[in-house]
Amino acid sequence: MKGVDALVVWTPGDEDATGALESLLPQVDTLVLVANGGRPEAVPEGVRFVDNDRPLGIGTNINKGIAATSAPFVVTANPDTVATEGSIETLRAFAESHPRCGIAAPQLRFPDGTWQPSRRSFPTVSGTIVRRTPLRAWLKPQERQRSHYLFDERPTKPTQADWIVSAFLLLRREAMNELGGYDPGFRLYGDEIDLAYRARKAGWDRWYVPDAIVIHDHQAVTDHRFLTRRTLWHWRSILRFVRKHPERLRAL
Repeated sequence: MKGVDALVVWTPGDEDATGALESLLPQVDTLVLVANGGRPEAVPEGVRFVDNDRPLGIGTNINKGIAATSAPFVVTANPDTVATEGSIETLRAFAESHPRCGIAAPQLRFPDGTWQPSRRSFPTVSGTIVRRTPLRAWLKPQERQRSHYLFDERPTKPTQADWIVSAFLLLRREAMNELGGYDPGFRLYGDEIDLAYRARKAGWDRWYVPDAIVIHDHQAVTDHRFLTRRTLWHWRSILRFVRKHPERLRAL
């Protein structure tokens, strides 16, 4: 019993998606690769393509991938992830038994097997300024903002979350249809926070399901380098989120 489709967005310059695709193929009904401005050199047999002539934003690409599938649930996975055997069925079964679960996410682990924090509380203005400016070199958000990263919580049972890092998510199609999918205005970053925030307002739950395990070779470029193109995209996403949800300005 599957009832799950999946999509991977790949842009030239991204990590090799072979591992992600090979781990997904036996666990889903349909697997779509959104080729964002070019195709990888090698793709496993059985993967369907959605081709973009030029690179598009992450929200647009995920929406195109969802539109190319039809199952009640759809997984969106980064090319740097590997879904362990049975992980998708674990997520599907959990979501199936929780009708208001709009988003379900697995436990992420680094390639060496260590735990990777992926649950988050919704961001505050002051915390975001520290994380996304040179202030982070002095104020050390990884130490001072533990309540945002939820470093001190390592649930062993399914737990609700404000939002979850979007490296690997299982989405309920009914919820995506009601919410209108991802906001195409997000070029990169912030898209999953906006989706989770809108889901909360619409009464859809977001769950972290630790029995489902996915390996994520997370590079965290914007955490290690400042003043890159990705930093600019991040700030644009932050500004878009605040314009859409001005009540968050009260969360200092």
